[in-house]
Amino acid sequence: MTLTSKPLAAIVLVILFGGILFTMAMGWWKTESTKEAAKFTSGEFAGQANPADIRGSYTFGDVEKNFGIPSSVLAQAFGVTDSNPAAFPVKNLETLYAESELEVGTASVRLFVAFYKNLPFDLSTDIYLPESAAELLKEQNLTPEQVAYLETHIAPSAAAGADAPQPASTPLADSPSTPAPTAAATHTTSESDRTIKGKTTFGEILAWGVPRETIEAILGGPLPAPSVTPKDYCLQHGLSFEDIKTKLQAEVDKRK
Repeated sequence: MTLTSKPLAAIVLVILFGGILFTMAMGWWKTESTKEAAKFTSGEFAGQANPADIRGSYTFGDVEKNFGIPSSVLAQAFGVTDSNPAAFPVKNLETLYAESELEVGTASVRLFVAFYKNLPFDLSTDIYLPESAAELLKEQNLTPEQVAYLETHIAPSAAAGADAPQPASTPLADSPSTPAPTAAATHTTSESDRTIKGKTTFGEILAWGVPRETIEAILGGPLPAPSVTPKDYCLQHGLSFEDIKTKLQAEVDKRK
């Protein structure tokens, strides 16, 4: 039996729209992506959402749904004054703290959530939190390791501006604090410290042995001037500095 074009077209439409109606009836059809963080698969916290999976595309509302921290608390922690904090995208913290000497972004939200909810988190890298976030965490039952880490990883809050004093002005324990290193000292690069930070330039990354072609592949465009920093480049082009930094750092690490 040979089908003409009209019956064949009718069959195709029935299959197409019938399939859509069926998946909608079953609750499988979704017009937008869901933001559900990956969960711990083993150990004491198995089945709970993993803060390390928070992404820049998440809003504070998505973080609230996954971890139960109110959007208003997240807004207070990170100095966000939007009338609807639930709609604030996590990646926009990079713009809010663009003038800060110390990086505050998606990784900062991951760290805050982990400490706030007392969830496991890798502290082998430097991640900074605003003073306002540190104040809120002081009210939580932090471990000695978390307290020690937080004391040396505090950045000025967004409202403080670029000229505000640098971190660690408020100790978390009732003991005299030692002055924190200045921002310039924090970002000094040496041969043994090839860590991409807010002040790191593309020229330094090239000097560390990462080929031009590799950097351009990560950026998805031509390599900017050597004096430009990846942080500034990402802000100018609407890219996530956290994502670009992670990819560039992986290439740097290959050449250590």
